Amino acid sequence: MTRVIPWLSLAALITAPLWLRESYFLHVLIITGIFIVAAMSLNLLLGYTGQLSLGHVGFFGVGAYVSALVSLGFKLELTGNFAVVVPPQSVWLSLFAGIAASGCFGWVIGKISFKVRGAYFVIVSISFAEVMRLVALNWVSLTQGPNALTGIPPFSANIPGIWKGNLYGEVPNYYIVLTAAVAAYVIICRLVRSRGGRAMVALRENEPLATSVGINVTRYLVLASMVSGAIAGLAGSLYAHYIGIIDPDVFQFLYTVTMVIMVIVGGKGTLAGPVVGGLIFGFVPELLRGSAPPQVQWIIYGGLMIAVVFVLPNGIVPAFEQWSRSFRKAAPVTRFPYSGRGVVSGE
Repeated sequence: MTRVIPWLSLAALITAPLWLRESYFLHVLIITGIFIVAAMSLNLLLGYTGQLSLGHVGFFGVGAYVSALVSLGFKLELTGNFAVVVPPQSVWLSLFAGIAASGCFGWVIGKISFKVRGAYFVIVSISFAEVMRLVALNWVSLTQGPNALTGIPPFSANIPGIWKGNLYGEVPNYYIVLTAAVAAYVIICRLVRSRGGRAMVALRENEPLATSVGINVTRYLVLASMVSGAIAGLAGSLYAHYIGIIDPDVFQFLYTVTMVIMVIVGGKGTLAGPVVGGLIFGFVPELLRGSAPPQVQWIIYGGLMIAVVFVLPNGIVPAFEQWSRSFRKAAPVTRFPYSGRGVVSGE
């Protein structure tokens, strides 16, 4: 049963535009999918290395701004009469530029901050996100500051001789986000099941013991930070090209809190945890909308989160896996008398 559920879930997601007729709910699913990608990237750090990053939205915002600027084109004045001019590039090239920039920042932050642990790393990560927000807010000549970057081009497709144009609308963007989410899931899955992934889990469980057997702590933590930052940058790039406008609010702390909630509630250290947590807490606010005043909605939202964490402290996915194992052990097993010749007695 547990092997069938992922395939059924994927089939339901692939066919969602066919039975989800309301474009608004499809829009909500797109935004939820983007934040699920970001939550999966955070889970790689929090769930598999045990490092809490409360500034993860910094990578998200870097991916959004870099992708938007490359697609719009920009002029970067360095000194006096010297300036770097980048003409507008294709959206797909801009997407990869956002991923690469966020991955580079992840590598730098990893090299700098993984010499410290615990609360010190949390402070470094929050500081990084705040610095990025201040850069976006004050570098008006590049980012337009509080006026926001507008006119960000949407994704486009070019099939020679058949079709060329922009991919407007919820349905094309939904499948783009779904493809990106599946790709991020596969990359993280391959990484955590590799030798490097096992080393990350060993560092999470017992760092002194892992170090004593020859595991290079800094190397694997920096690898996790770089991959995590790149995938968060992918989410930010998707967000920028779907919404079409971004401002410094893309770095707001609430986005990091949303990612952490998705990871913790779904089950940190599990591949499906951020997906399950993201789908639940992506749609709960929308289901509550219109049924209660805004203040009551937030009370219900917070109460539900506390209830889930209190009842299922390890998250929804680990609890389901434990229940599934208990059910299989409790299932009656039919045993036949054995004659010793490989056939059932009495034949």
